[in-house]
Amino acid sequence: MTTSPARTAVVPVAEIFELRRSVLRPGLPAKEAVFAEDAAPGTFHIAAYDERGAVRACVSFFPEALPGEAGEAAYRFRGMASDPVVRGLGYGVAVLRAGLDQAAARGAGLVWCNGRTSARGFYEHQGFTVTGEEFVVESVGPHYLFTIKLPG
Repeated sequence: MTTSPARTAVVPVAEIFELRRSVLRPGLPAKEAVFAEDAAPGTFHIAAYDERGAVRACVSFFPEALPGEAGEAAYRFRGMASDPVVRGLGYGVAVLRAGLDQAAARGAGLVWCNGRTSARGFYEHQGFTVTGEEFVVESVGPHYLFTIKLPG
């Protein structure tokens, strides 16, 4: 098994969909893993591949202002998933960092997400800040809003 992703790339949503569905919406119909933003203008999807070319992590970014912060160019991300067999080996970090770089290149000064409470340590370790109180996403569980300012 590899200890780091072989490569990351901006890819069509079809490339990451099965991993997103299997990790984030297991046992649910495929339509539950389709996001309205998937085909919206400005949306991009990142995949991390192992040395054999298998998708091991993914995330989707789309332009959306932070609620209550209209004016600053921002991207939101959703659907971040890592294959359980490679968790902790850098694949999630790789797709997140590639997405942050891509968002900055597209003019964003801020990136945010509604992240699972269980991932708080991961996001904070990557430089994100918790904004507000914990909340529950129906059928998914407890979340926080995480933000990070991009260098500009």
